[in-house]
Amino acid sequence: MTQGDPLVSAWYSVRTVYLLPRSKKKLYEERITVWRATSMAEAIELAEVEARDYEGEPDVDGRATGPKYLGLAQGYAMFNESDSLSSADEIFSLVRSSTLKPQAYLDAFFDTGSERQTKSKPRSKKNKEKKVK
Repeated sequence: MTQGDPLVSAWYSVRTVYLLPRSKKKLYEERITVWRATSMAEAIELAEVEARDYEGEPDVDGRATGPKYLGLAQGYAMFNESDSLSSADEIFSLVRSSTLKPQAYLDAFFDTGSERQTKSKPRSKKNKEKKVK
């Protein structure tokens, strides 16, 4: 880009993390939002403004009524040249090094047993891929 060129916007996704209020156990939420911005810094700034809005207003006693933004915002520059998103567009990617074997890695970071998620039906044996060890 040369001086005087208009700023070109691109798609960015930003993952933010929250502590959910008023639960007996600590519940955490991860959200991924998409932003049209001129830089990663701008996308993260926009996401953090939205994160504060997502927190909601405190009640009359000053207690949180919504999720508490924990200050973690991870951005990803999406490689989508069009103005719209399509099925199968990659919206977030994070690479982490680990000495864990694949199943232990999944158990440690993604399937700890404490997630609140819907279990999908098992795939049929005909379409079942080899199990990751």
